Amino acid sequence: MQLSQPLAVVTPTLDGPVLTALALADRAFTTGQLGRVLGRGSAEGIRKVLHRLTEQGVVAAERVGPAVSYRLNHHHLAAQHIIGLANLRSTFLSRIEQKLAGWEQRPVYAAVFGSAGRGEMRPDSDIDLLLVRANDTDETIWEQQVGDLVESVVGWTGNDVRPLEYTVAELGPSRGEPVLREVLRTGLTIAGDRSWLGRRLRPGTV
Repeated sequence: MQLSQPLAVVTPTLDGPVLTALALADRAFTTGQLGRVLGRGSAEGIRKVLHRLTEQGVVAAERVGPAVSYRLNHHHLAAQHIIGLANLRSTFLSRIEQKLAGWEQRPVYAAVFGSAGRGEMRPDSDIDLLLVRANDTDETIWEQQVGDLVESVVGWTGNDVRPLEYTVAELGPSRGEPVLREVLRTGLTIAGDRSWLGRRLRPGTV
């Protein structure tokens, strides 16, 4: 799946991004405003999608002067399901956070990074996870926990998972790999404090 395009799991058409924008913003848009938010699709294509969704009743249209504005119809039977799909990214992150919080050997820091962190996933993209453990962590327990997390994430998303693991000692002040700088720039923290990771890296590498 694509966390940045959650409705693509049910429709590959422009309907998905349009419904996602309407569900997440919870406000009215003109066709032009929606086009600028989406950054994709022609004005005519977006207009056709909105007309089709209005006919289905899931989008409400209102004329405001010479323009027509559109918003998600929250009274529609499908609205709660559309909102749920639109929020798959936050649901995904919450599930991982809850999973890590229940670990016997919790990570000192963890983040989702790569295309998933940047919001640039393709359907076949891997999900990259940074996992930093304490130096005295029981390795057997840790490996079991990571294996269980990987299995869970694959089940939740259908995407392969690539965990990148370090101990705290391995993240000494001399470390500054590009992947760690990327985590600081675009990673989504799911355990610990991002500023902690920044302090572990050499000044000037971020």
